Amino acid sequence: METTTAGGRDGERPRRGLRSRRAALALALTGAGGVAAAVVLAGTPPHGNHRSPAPGPSAVTSGEAPSPGARGIGDPLEPLDGNGGYTVRSYALDFDWRAPRTPFEASATISATATQALSRFDLDFAGNTLHTVTVDGTPATAVRDGDELVVTPAKPIPHGGAFTVRVTYTADPTQQRHRDDAVQDYGWVPTTDGTMLYAQPDGAKMIFPANDHPSQRARITFGITTPPGLSGVANGQLVERVRQPDGRTRWTYDSEEPVAAQLVQMAIGKFTFVHSTGPHGLVVRDVVADGMVDGTEAYRSLTPEHLAWLEQRLGPYPFRRYGVLVGDTDLPVALETQSLSVVPGERLLGDRVDAERDLVHELTHHWTGDSVAIRRWSDLWLSEGHARFYERLYSDTHGGPDFEDAMRAAYEQHDQWRHDDGAPAEPTEPALFRSMRYDGSALVLYALREKVGEETFERIERAWVTRYRGRAAGTRDFVALASEVAGRDLAPFLTPWLYGAHTPPMPGHPDWQVDPVQD
Repeated sequence: METTTAGGRDGERPRRGLRSRRAALALALTGAGGVAAAVVLAGTPPHGNHRSPAPGPSAVTSGEAPSPGARGIGDPLEPLDGNGGYTVRSYALDFDWRAPRTPFEASATISATATQALSRFDLDFAGNTLHTVTVDGTPATAVRDGDELVVTPAKPIPHGGAFTVRVTYTADPTQQRHRDDAVQDYGWVPTTDGTMLYAQPDGAKMIFPANDHPSQRARITFGITTPPGLSGVANGQLVERVRQPDGRTRWTYDSEEPVAAQLVQMAIGKFTFVHSTGPHGLVVRDVVADGMVDGTEAYRSLTPEHLAWLEQRLGPYPFRRYGVLVGDTDLPVALETQSLSVVPGERLLGDRVDAERDLVHELTHHWTGDSVAIRRWSDLWLSEGHARFYERLYSDTHGGPDFEDAMRAAYEQHDQWRHDDGAPAEPTEPALFRSMRYDGSALVLYALREKVGEETFERIERAWVTRYRGRAAGTRDFVALASEVAGRDLAPFLTPWLYGAHTPPMPGHPDWQVDPVQD
């Protein structure tokens, strides 16, 4: 294990051989603070068919009458999340950080492809002070409408056309919103010397203009400029670290894989970078607030063990690196920000069982939630239910509560949760992140395991994370795949577990009873 402090020589060192790749892969980008820099996308292409190349002339459809792109992708729970009429291929984000809770200059360059002939289109963008918007280098008309930024280009964009949007703005790192569920406050998370991000479920629009829905993913390049003594970190790999003439430092990160906006992480502060190795040589990089390194080491060092345990059940870890971000802040809950899960420091300073539950939960999400994204918010049970299932299964043999006892307790409360929060696949928006999507949804997976047996269940699980790796999938996809692997139609069994007001009998446990519902 190698430990380098933020004030050390390298912070996190770019991968060897990087300079030879820069010439071929460099993308010129002018920083929001007016500093020219090179954003380098290093390494091999992402796993699977994630990236869509910019279409050539043959892909552009002529003759279609331009019309406005939809204001959202049509998710019934969050109708304005995401946007219609285009897909994003990549983002280049530039943050010229100055001081905690202090507005700073920022920009976003968005490369997209039109899926219809566009007269105008929306970006999800909330708060912040808008400066300029250009489309393909030409000034565009931009109107703020609630959380929508409505962009009308100087000329329509043809169906299949590639286009580039650049937005400059002053970012407000104090922006937050509140939910009355497990998420609580989300958006920017100020720390004593910098910031972290907690964008779930729809807080990315407070950070940068985005196509902000969990099913919509794109590769991201981050350019972060920090004052002397502070480090910058983001999803993926550090590919360049340049000291500026004024003593500030510009950090460039490549997400390496497409990322959903809600899983973006960008943190600034006095950090220590701790390097180690996971199974099969996997790069493990923890980023820890100074002063918390020693106190959190015992639990952070368990990551290779957690990875090995999950790989036995779900197959190979689906990304190129992993680690945890530990900040000195009052973060209420952990979050599976892609390749760098954020975990509250106090969770890693207390009880081992509770710490491991958090660590295993967020790591599991990298198979289910990060790699296999949800198609609609009503599919959240697939993400949170799997994470809670494996968290409890691990804890059962590592000093925590008995797994079956936990499932029986969830069964007893299941009708009440259905009444209060909606059935697992029928959430209401205010109850998205309540008990039903956690233990209540883990119970559905437990019921499936009891129905088909452990061996078939394990094959279903591996097939799920393998077939839909790097893709978005939903409830119907899961039911169909489970039926295919089991060799029988499981829809009649799973449907009442996922929908409706009443909990079905638990296979193999005729003595389990559901508690009466209390209004």
